[in-house]
Amino acid sequence: MPLRLIFMGTPDFAVPTLIELAARGHDIAAVYTRAPRPAGRGMDMQITPVEREARRLALPVFTPKTLKDAAAQEVFAAHQADAAVVVAYGLLLPKPVLDAPRLGCFNVHASLLPRWRGAAPINRAVMAGDRETGVTIMRMDEGLDTGAMAMTDRIPIGSDMTAGELHDALSRLGADLMARALAAAERGSLSLTPQPEAGVTYAAKISKNETRIDWGKPWAEVHNHIRGLSPFPGAWLEVDGVRVKALRSTKGEGNGLPGTVLDDRLTIACGSGSVRLTQVQRAGKQPMSADEFLRGTPVKAGFRLA
Repeated sequence: MPLRLIFMGTPDFAVPTLIELAARGHDIAAVYTRAPRPAGRGMDMQITPVEREARRLALPVFTPKTLKDAAAQEVFAAHQADAAVVVAYGLLLPKPVLDAPRLGCFNVHASLLPRWRGAAPINRAVMAGDRETGVTIMRMDEGLDTGAMAMTDRIPIGSDMTAGELHDALSRLGADLMARALAAAERGSLSLTPQPEAGVTYAAKISKNETRIDWGKPWAEVHNHIRGLSPFPGAWLEVDGVRVKALRSTKGEGNGLPGTVLDDRLTIACGSGSVRLTQVQRAGKQPMSADEFLRGTPVKAGFRLA
């Protein structure tokens, strides 16, 4: 028998789960998402990807600024949901909200908990050079990603895989895993396991002051930094005073003074070894291959990047 659900999510990452639950025939009583915000050059009000999909599915949408006040909590409880599904929602869920659904609130978290609790688990896993990650379905409590685990599934992280590619793979995996977890909940067979105390790490939000490339680090760390921030917010360098995002890279050949261009293929020396940039993006322009970039901006061997 389908469950009566509240769906809570905001970005693109959450959309596959909403689509999957609707396709499985669950009764989605309400969709909660962040309120529209001004964006773009014209600063027009833009709805979230989740609201866009909810409208397409003709589902009721709620955009409270907070869930901490009694009125919002009463509205939430009035949906009389069996469970709430939370995917990158962006607002704190206080205890009255967590306790309102009959089965509780279940979260799709993009890591193998307890590793990478927090805001940026996908970026941090790639930046750290992790070889695998995954998705955890967690029954939420009041802590920061500390709830008991219902299901996990793993995925390898390729050596040149970007955070964007991993994001897309994990969003699909999370949708399937949540559907399986709710099917088990329907049968009354969903078991919960407390998170282990060992292995806890935190995935802090990416700050602007850590996006510039530090060529003094070993090539593998530079490479992981580039792919871990691709496509957004983007690791960057400066060429003749112009900011350029490095979107893709691979292991280069040769060594040299950190920040020195080693050839005519955009291979750049690091603290040890080198990386070759394969895709870049000038400020305000579309992504382009290194070859395209070099046709418009000649960067010769021996050029030193700041």
